[in-house]
Amino acid sequence: MIQRRTILKSSAAALLGAPGLSGLAQQAVTLKFHTFMAPQSNVWLTMNKPWMEKVEKESGGRIKFEGYPAMQLGGTPVQLYDQAKDGVVDIVWTLPGNTAGRFPRIEVFELPFIMNNAEATSKAYWEYVQTVAADEFKDTQTLALHVHGPGMFHTKDKLIKTVDDLKGMKLRGPTRQVTKMLGYLGATPVGMPLPAIPDALSKGTIDGCAIPWEVVPSVKVHELTKFHSEFDPAGGALYTTTFVMAMNKAQYNSLAPDLKKVIDNNSGMATSAWLGRVQQGNDPSGRKAAVDRKNTIYTIPPAQAQEFKRKSRLVEVEWQEDMNKRGFDGRKLMDTARALIEKHGKSPAPANKKA
Repeated sequence: MIQRRTILKSSAAALLGAPGLSGLAQQAVTLKFHTFMAPQSNVWLTMNKPWMEKVEKESGGRIKFEGYPAMQLGGTPVQLYDQAKDGVVDIVWTLPGNTAGRFPRIEVFELPFIMNNAEATSKAYWEYVQTVAADEFKDTQTLALHVHGPGMFHTKDKLIKTVDDLKGMKLRGPTRQVTKMLGYLGATPVGMPLPAIPDALSKGTIDGCAIPWEVVPSVKVHELTKFHSEFDPAGGALYTTTFVMAMNKAQYNSLAPDLKKVIDNNSGMATSAWLGRVQQGNDPSGRKAAVDRKNTIYTIPPAQAQEFKRKSRLVEVEWQEDMNKRGFDGRKLMDTARALIEKHGKSPAPANKKA
């Protein structure tokens, strides 16, 4: 009889506990992660996938991801941010500069010769948005903001050594500030998303492109060009590009509190810095791909970089004027960005620190 009562009590306890257990089961979620980067790219393999795996692990498997590189869920790279905003997908990794002028205040980080290294500049970018441009990405839950390593020239038929070498060359730029810079340097700028580069090089639509080393293999630029012109770090970095990893707000807000905390723990300045560090850390392998093909690599010395700086200075002036017309203090934004880059550049995180 005692045994029967024990069994009944146990059964009742199990039944009473069932709703709670059911609730826990319902708190599991599968998120769609969408980007334009190729499945074989460094960004996908060393940044996007590891981030998803880390979140899955820390959530005890209650957050799962369906990863879709190369625009596999449809649309174009230009539409990615809106896909997250509108809930077509849950999370995107994309280039804000794909939509020219939509996120104007963050373009300060894309101005010529402003960055020092990707990790420090990514930290600065995150802090800048939180403090002086919080509404720039107000339509989504911002998870991370970062930049890539120094951008440089990759050309088919002509080596770029000086500013004069750019005259008349059709060069692809990633954002409106970089295409403006190319124009002031004497090139004919052509704006296009990264995935369009191989076809444009093959067809002669462009004579070259401006991208960082790390992305070279994923778009076969080392195979489609013969010449590469990088800048000596002592002379500064020609440019960088801003990225955003953003989540649909409603999906984020619907998460159970502990799952929301897992996302929060993998968001913010530390994750932004990690993404920037990993992306620039992939530059040597991209450079090696060009070396292995015996392509010509030229390093523009600091003295020669001064002419590039001088001719591209108007981009900075125009951006400040544009900010002023939009009701912002362009000079103040510029000074804030520079101060933050300098601040974070003085105290880099340990090389082995994870997101």
